[in-house]
Amino acid sequence: MNYRSMQTLLLALMVVLAAVWMMPLLWMFSLSFQPNELLARDTGHTLYGLLPYPFTLDNYAALFDLGKTPDWFLNSVIVSGLTTLLVLAISSMAGYAFSRLSFMGTKIMYAFVLAGLVVPEQAIFIPLYTLFADLGWHNTYAALILPRVALPIGVFMMTQFFSDVPNELEEAAKLEGVSPFQAFWHIYLPLAKPVLTTLGIITFLYSWNDYLWPLVSAQQPDMFTITVGLASIQSNFAQSEGLGRLMASGVFASLPVIIAYLIFQKHIIQGFALGGEK
Repeated sequence: MNYRSMQTLLLALMVVLAAVWMMPLLWMFSLSFQPNELLARDTGHTLYGLLPYPFTLDNYAALFDLGKTPDWFLNSVIVSGLTTLLVLAISSMAGYAFSRLSFMGTKIMYAFVLAGLVVPEQAIFIPLYTLFADLGWHNTYAALILPRVALPIGVFMMTQFFSDVPNELEEAAKLEGVSPFQAFWHIYLPLAKPVLTTLGIITFLYSWNDYLWPLVSAQQPDMFTITVGLASIQSNFAQSEGLGRLMASGVFASLPVIIAYLIFQKHIIQGFALGGEK
């Protein structure tokens, strides 16, 4: 088999795998636009449910009729957005310090950061819950955001990237009398744009889909994120007459992540390609 035939075979295989992966998403999207009365009798009445016929927007209207869905959506936007910004700021500065600055205990501190990669988050739930309870911070944005700000994988990614930046850039900056922070801000940070974008998408995706910690920390419905809020009303949707609404809630919760990926996919691909070159 020649090279071109191998490429064609691999491309065909990737298309098939992508279609298999996309099928449940397309089915969920289609069912969300179909009447619940019809779905209660048959979820595959037309081309296995992939064509939304008859078409209706009642399932999405019902989500907003519940009253608190927009508030839950806004909570998720605030929590995920601020978490992403703080993770990018802390990870980039920590990565620059570990890779480019020399100070006492650098290797020990970096080892502690890497140790966080092997500690399951469930293992620290009880002390974390107790800490925020003592501070009286549960049912606040601080409790939903701060536990996710220290992201070891983010510090690791930025440290690895900054370590591979040529030393000549830093030496030239020192000759110009540039301070370490100015070098970080004007030289290293612009170079890290693809990696920062990749880290930002990963962080946003993780924070948006996070369910367990918001479920533990936010007991008041006003502070629910979209994942916890929709799960709290899922018992109503899971009935046979609410299948379309259940699918609409899934589409609604996943839409911001899909939009973010479509906007930043070029930078994400650049970030992974840059990592592969190293």
